[in-house]
Amino acid sequence: GEDGEGRRGGLLFFSAAAGLGKTTVLTEVRRMAAARGCTVLSARGSEQEHTVPFHVVRQLLQPHLASCTEAERREIFGGWYEIAGPAVGLFAQQTGTAVPDPQGVRDGLDWVVTQVAVRRAPVVIVLDDAHWADLESLAWLAAFAVRARELPVLVVIGYRPDEVPAEAQTFRELIDGRGARPIPLHALSPEAVAELVRSSLGAAADDVFCRECWVVTGGNPYEAVELMARVQDRGLTPDAESASLLRELGASARGTGLVKRLERLGHVAVRLAWAAAVLGTEISAELAATVAGLPPAEAQSAVDRLRLARILTGTRTLEFIHPLIATAVYQAIPPTTRTALHGQAAWAVTDAGLGIIAAARHLLETHPEGDPHTVRQLRAAARENLRLGAPDAARRCLERALREPPAPEDRADVLYELGCSALLTAPATTVNHLTAALEQPYLNPELRENATFRLAQAFAHNDEPAKAAAVVGAEVARSESSRARLRLQVAHYLWLVFDAHETQASDRSRRLAELVERLPGENIEERALLCLRTWDATLRGEPAAHTLAVAARAMGMSYTDPDWGFELPSVAALGYMYADECDRAEELFSSAIAECEQVGWSGAHLSFGFTLLGLVRLRRGMLAEAEECAREGVRLAERVGDRVPARWYAVGLLLDVLLSRGRPEEALRVARTYDFAPPYPNAVVFPDSQTVYGRLLLARGLREEAEAQLTAAGARLEAKGILNPTWCPWAGHLALAVAEEDPRRARALAARMLERAEHYGTPTAIGEALSFSAAVAEDGQALPLRERAVRVLRRSPSRHAYAEALIDLGAELGRGGHDDRAAGLLSEGVELAERCGAGRLAERGRAETTGAGPRLDGRRPLAQRGASAAEKS
Repeated sequence: GEDGEGRRGGLLFFSAAAGLGKTTVLTEVRRMAAARGCTVLSARGSEQEHTVPFHVVRQLLQPHLASCTEAERREIFGGWYEIAGPAVGLFAQQTGTAVPDPQGVRDGLDWVVTQVAVRRAPVVIVLDDAHWADLESLAWLAAFAVRARELPVLVVIGYRPDEVPAEAQTFRELIDGRGARPIPLHALSPEAVAELVRSSLGAAADDVFCRECWVVTGGNPYEAVELMARVQDRGLTPDAESASLLRELGASARGTGLVKRLERLGHVAVRLAWAAAVLGTEISAELAATVAGLPPAEAQSAVDRLRLARILTGTRTLEFIHPLIATAVYQAIPPTTRTALHGQAAWAVTDAGLGIIAAARHLLETHPEGDPHTVRQLRAAARENLRLGAPDAARRCLERALREPPAPEDRADVLYELGCSALLTAPATTVNHLTAALEQPYLNPELRENATFRLAQAFAHNDEPAKAAAVVGAEVARSESSRARLRLQVAHYLWLVFDAHETQASDRSRRLAELVERLPGENIEERALLCLRTWDATLRGEPAAHTLAVAARAMGMSYTDPDWGFELPSVAALGYMYADECDRAEELFSSAIAECEQVGWSGAHLSFGFTLLGLVRLRRGMLAEAEECAREGVRLAERVGDRVPARWYAVGLLLDVLLSRGRPEEALRVARTYDFAPPYPNAVVFPDSQTVYGRLLLARGLREEAEAQLTAAGARLEAKGILNPTWCPWAGHLALAVAEEDPRRARALAARMLERAEHYGTPTAIGEALSFSAAVAEDGQALPLRERAVRVLRRSPSRHAYAEALIDLGAELGRGGHDDRAAGLLSEGVELAERCGAGRLAERGRAETTGAGPRLDGRRPLAQRGASAAEKS
């Protein structure tokens, strides 16, 4: 429709059982859309091709893209050409290229369809028989359809509600969602069937005949139309005398009656119909003849008979008249014959140059025979599916290859490939397959190394970092090459560092420091170790200057490396942030996000990227920008799954930001929405989940509950050797929680925090520790601590911490009667708090200003901070 903002789109669902007219309705939708000048993109799910990834997507887009030049296609795809092009079928991804992230492929398809909508508006997308669409296309369409309302795009979908596959979870959520209102199609009434009969057979058809037509067909439009055709073929008069013959004629339109009708056409026609049913949709007449084993002349004769019998339609490209007919014919094929036909189809499809994926969907239906060629084809198809961004399709091929079974010397390879295909989508399943691969007798050293490495990654993705560290640690001594040992050693240290419950952290830290002391960082494994050493030194609170020196040697790793991924270069970048080199950290994370987007990593890695960029901006006091990044991180993580590590990171940051902005009620809603509460992950998460949760409890006034959480967090982090108070200020928040009941403990906690901050040596760490110490200090002791906090934080990149220190000092001075100094500090603090996006802090500063004396006539600009009131003491 049209509104003040231009054209808007929407969703239209037609839900009905087989034969009730979905296809007819959608055909009319296409006709009407084309007549009104719309760009129509249409596709149809296929019972036989639902395992072919992106089959529906290709039907939708290929006809439109075929009319474009190569330059136009590249313009439509933009930066997504290499990522989404293979899924659409424009070209085959080259061997050795990075496997795309499935979410990145879906994002690329979003972009392409959006570009088509912008260029060729309005667009109508029509999908018939969606219950038979491939899962990859359904996952994309379910996500895109929600956005269709924002575009000049109408999405029209027809499906059988009882046949939507359980695996199509996102599509089910779309059609069952609160905003979805499917239009159900019902059987025809007796009056409607009578009207149909008379329009087909003449107005003379009597009431008894029309009523019997309705009884025989149950008002099913497809069966009613077929029954009329049978009546015409038999030359029956539509009267009461002929009504008794309708039940037999109606049976010939479905099930066994249809099969008998097919058999009456002769053996050759049956063989061709079987071949067509095995091939599915858009059937090549030549290919059907090959699969049926018929000479061209006999095949053509059979096609003519099948067309006259209203079973097939088309000439060079054949289709069944209705999906019900295709299903009935396919189910009528004897099982052994059907299996043999699929085997013949796999060979014929390959020989016709239609690609390994097209052949693989037939191999999936064959019986295992221990054929090495079948195993090779299925493995090749799995690799191709992975390059399309369809890991589930790859998994299906490899599971079938395993059942073939492969030769003993190839079994470990198949298990390894099967495990890798499910690494991100089903890490628990990956563990089983890779463990089995490592138990195989024929296992070369390289495969053993790779399987062990991926097994550790699977344990880590399954929130089992201790097992991840153990499995690679045990393999280090077994490795024969120095390169393999170093690679596995890096992985061992990586998962130890990220194990929140590591018991020998001090010993491990010492070994890691000794190992990297003289490493130049010349290869990727050496740089990976230097990244880990940077992170470990940061967590332990070693002097920041030393940490930065190690970080400089660690630079140069890719954020999209298939082995080390996003984690290792990220922790090195965070070393800069915690050491108050926030400009450098922001530069690194901006590059990381760009690199992920360039290769189509749109899932967990990109979520991490935005979350960590938000962490840097929180550190700098850019609270509004930090919140934007955190919310984007949450949005991206939600697309990956519930309670995945990326979501813990993003939600934890969002809560931290909201609390820093003085919005505890909203933070509580977010925590409840995302179930941010115990139990916590087994991996190290930052911001520390338990500390953030404790801070939330404290903001709600639940001091005892906050004390319990923060005390437990401190014990866990101390045992792990994580002593850097600026990485996790649990001690400061705990001091605030216990200050009223146990002020001595609170001061001891704050003093210990300050001691560690001074050892680390950054202005932010020291200034924040001073602020916590002042908050729990004895009467008369807070002022010098707040004075020092302001002096130190002036050199910190954290503008929010500095603003808070200014306001705290101003308030302290105001309470002591130093109104002139207080007013200047409060004014500067309020201005800075507003620039940081800390509205509640600014409100507090203004309230303190009112109590401190007359307002200043004007506010001192931040550029003049060097002569601020804080320096006049």
